[in-house]
Amino acid sequence: MYQFRVIQFLILYVFITFGSSCVSQETESSASALNSTRQDSVYEYRSGDPNGIGKWYMGREIAHVMGYQGINWLERDEREQEEDTKKLMVNMDIQSTDVIADIGAGSGYHVFKIAPIAKQGLVYAVDIQPEMLEAIESKNQALGLDNIRLIKGEGQSTKLPTDSIDKLLMVDVYHEFSYPKEMLESIYKALRSDGKIYLIEYRKEDPKVPIKEIHKMTEEQAVKEFEASGFELIENIDNLPWQHCMVFGKKD
Repeated sequence: MYQFRVIQFLILYVFITFGSSCVSQETESSASALNSTRQDSVYEYRSGDPNGIGKWYMGREIAHVMGYQGINWLERDEREQEEDTKKLMVNMDIQSTDVIADIGAGSGYHVFKIAPIAKQGLVYAVDIQPEMLEAIESKNQALGLDNIRLIKGEGQSTKLPTDSIDKLLMVDVYHEFSYPKEMLESIYKALRSDGKIYLIEYRKEDPKVPIKEIHKMTEEQAVKEFEASGFELIENIDNLPWQHCMVFGKKD
């Protein structure tokens, strides 16, 4: 019995000593591989703004996503005055048969302005938060608009059909994409050859715009990122109170 216990002890000792060493080596190897992947990636990982996620793309830190808990802010009474959405609708030159996607649709603030104009077309409301999509669906039960389609997007994909979109709208959301490169690739596939992107972002060039710096973008930064994914700036319609209205299309 004594010899048996000694053998058990030795086996346990060997397992703890060498087994833990193997686990440690495996963990270190995994960490090394992760670091290598990060270094080779288009993204950088380092500290920055407290409202950022510590992930950087082309010199810009990505901001935290605004959760569905902020839905009341999206529907605030002052929003029309601050953003002049009526003017944005004019800028988009929406046709009745257009197929339009609102990426990061949130509560559907813009969706419900677009849908009655594109009444013979379609409006895709895309969001990664199911609570936002539920809010849109709930509101539409009362309105009864039959040209709205809900899509639960993913961090790296809009989940939109290929070659289907005439106009694509992103309002104050692109700077929050955790994977901007992959999302732009997904958008490129979904956009028709003559399709247009309307990128709405708070002007970082203007210190008077009362928004946190990480939630703003410069035209220069936006152009740099979009050109890297095959788009070109057609124009920046400078008629909104606080925001850029940058129009992008596919490069020839």
